[in-house]
Amino acid sequence: MPSRPPSSHLPSPAASTTPAAALARFRRLRLVVWGDFIADEFIYGEISRVSREAPVLILRHREQSLVPGGGANTAANLAALGVQVKLIGVIGDDAAGRALRRFFSQAGMDLRGLLTVPGWPTPSKTRILAGHSHTTRQQIVRLDREPGRALPEAMVRRLRARAARACRAADGLIVCDYGYGSVSPSAVQPAPAWLPAGAPFTVDARFTLAGYRGLTAATPNEEEVEEIFHAPIGDNRRRLENFGRRLLRQLRAAGLLITRGRDGMALFQPRRRTLHIPISGNDQAVDVTGAGDTVIAVFTAALASGAGMELAARLANAAAGIVVMKPGTAVVQMPELLAAAQRMSPSA
Repeated sequence: MPSRPPSSHLPSPAASTTPAAALARFRRLRLVVWGDFIADEFIYGEISRVSREAPVLILRHREQSLVPGGGANTAANLAALGVQVKLIGVIGDDAAGRALRRFFSQAGMDLRGLLTVPGWPTPSKTRILAGHSHTTRQQIVRLDREPGRALPEAMVRRLRARAARACRAADGLIVCDYGYGSVSPSAVQPAPAWLPAGAPFTVDARFTLAGYRGLTAATPNEEEVEEIFHAPIGDNRRRLENFGRRLLRQLRAAGLLITRGRDGMALFQPRRRTLHIPISGNDQAVDVTGAGDTVIAVFTAALASGAGMELAARLANAAAGIVVMKPGTAVVQMPELLAAAQRMSPSA
């Protein structure tokens, strides 16, 4: 892979950093993505008739596709924006794993930390979508394939060693923990010491976010925060404020960006007022699949590019507004994000 300037040569964060200036630096970045790499499969069918065997639809198969999901989608978003990506994680020696490896290779990612585990099924999510001819196809069922056992401890140690090596020459680390075993709070605990000074360390964890400590920021969605505190948030701004502040202190983080669907985002920082960011673009999303992966990708890259926490959150919000208008698991392209950044108010 082509060499890049060391992390110390990157611009230091400055209050005067503009959206365009931050985005222009993405191509100078090297970010590590350590996490669970998932294969998102989409099968499209046209409704033919109702079955005589059971009250279910019979679909005429039209097409199917397999794209990166989970941590793999975070990496795909970074690569689409020109960031050089180093992968740390596992895949299985199966069709889904081989398809992901091909995608990563074609995107120019560093695969030295991507390990293949014989007998380990690559986590996969198969979504079946149906519709009539010339109508929007709707998801009717999802089939998940998941590992039925824990990752061997020896493999976890290998991943941690490769992550430590990759982080020393990186400009930031993104952890994508979907609960499949490639990463965990205990495995990643030493990570801040591996990174160069000032490099961001961010986490998106589906089930174990409360176990992480000492990170730069986390990007949970509202449902994940509700699960941590066992109570709904909804329109209750006071409860959102309470939960956000408590989780920020618990994580010992510099920032907490809670994504709230059509209610936008809420950014929490120590000793600063909560920033509520309205959604970017249309509130009638086409497909929210993978939007959180885009958020942490753009948010972290912006932080590593010298943007402050608020600007990074606004850029991530703009990116999310773009990908939710695309069908399936999608990525944001730099021209799209640049156009959205140009529409931001000067105060951003």
